[in-house]
Formats: sequence, structure tokens, C-alpha cells
Amino acid sequence: MRIDVFTLFPEWFDWMRRPRHLANAALSAGLELRAFNPRDTTPLPHGQVDDSPYGGGPGMVLRVDVMATALEAVYDGPAERVRQGRRVVVLTPRGRPLTDAVARELAADEALTLLCGRYEGFDERVHTDLANDAISLGPFVLAGGEVAAMAVIDAVGRRIPGALGNAESLEGESFSEALGGGLEHPHYTRPPEFRGSGVPEVLLSGDHGAIARWRAERVTAPPG
Repeated sequence: MRIDVFTLFPEWFDWMRRPRHLANAALSAGLELRAFNPRDTTPLPHGQVDDSPYGGGPGMVLRVDVMATALEAVYDGPAERVRQGRRVVVLTPRGRPLTDAVARELAADEALTLLCGRYEGFDERVHTDLANDAISLGPFVLAGGEVAAMAVIDAVGRRIPGALGNAESLEGESFSEALGGGLEHPHYTRPPEFRGSGVPEVLLSGDHGAIARWRAERVTAPPG
């Protein structure tokens, strides 16, 4: 799988190649992460990528021609056609929420392009003419799409075969089908006692049936 990120801060994504599950995915399944700066290919002078909004108002808007040129430089074809061969995602509060189901959907793709906005976001024509998906981390505003892109990369990357040391970790975790979409039970490890707070006796009993029942009883519904 190849994930391409278009961002004004490509260096932020250098460390995303270091987490173990993403490094494992790169080795076992060929996950490739690339980051491109639209300033490097902008058709405008002095590295300009944004402009003031039509109709007035505060802030600056990332230009559609700048983003189109950046896409064309990487994919060697008309920007409007890039989305015909891969998913092109705008990270925006207006997008559909990033859920576990969405992460599974994206992980099934062979290629993914993430567009990170800044300032007041993208010219609307980036959404309508260049992208074919939009994703949000939630009902709040960030300074840009980079943190959202990192969340997408992490959520998708860990689902690539070979990314996790034990693939069974995906089967019984929060939001999984095995838990009916619920939240996973509490976890405990050593020490058995910490400043007066202990571990439930059933987890120390060695009774696997009782432990399984205890865990099943503590699966809870997601908030909201």
C-alpha cells in the first residue's frame, strides 16, 4: 500500500516511518509513506500557495490551481483524473468521522492520498473537482490537516497484514465485530497491588472460563 500526503510540512511525517507497527507493515506488506509539499511545485511566484477568500473575510484559502499542480507533478496526469485510480481524501471538519469501520475500509485500498489543509482550508473546488472523499477526526477545528492525516495513517497502517506482532489483537479489540462494536474490557498487569489498589481476583484465578465471562460482562457501548 502506498500512502501519499500533500502538506506544507512534509518533515512532520518523517517520524511516522518509525513506529514499530508501521515499520513492520513496510517490511511485510510494502507500506510506503511519501510526503509532498505543494510549495515545491506551485505555479505562483515566491512559493505562494494561498490567497484571500472571494467575498471577503478573515484568513487565507489554499488555491485549487496550486493543489492541482502538486497532484499532477506526482501522478503525471490531469489532477481531475487522479481520483479515478485512487482514493483522494481531504482532511476537514466537514468530512465523515474517522471510525474503526472507515479505517478498515481505507486499509483495503492499494493507494491512498491525503490532502492536508491549512488556514481557512481548501478552495471548494479541491473538494468537488480533485478529491473523492473527506474525513474528520471529530467536531472540532485543528490548525491543519496534518494531525488528522497522522491518525488516518496510524489507524490504517496497523490493519495491514504483518503490522502487529499478533494479528489476533485486531479481532477482540474495541469496536471489533467480536465485541459487537463495543469497548474492550479493562486490562491489568503486574504488580498485583499498587498503593492499596489491587487486581480483580478472577484475573488471578487461572479459571479461563470465569475470566472470559468477567471480560464479556465489562464490554461497554461506545460513548454517544
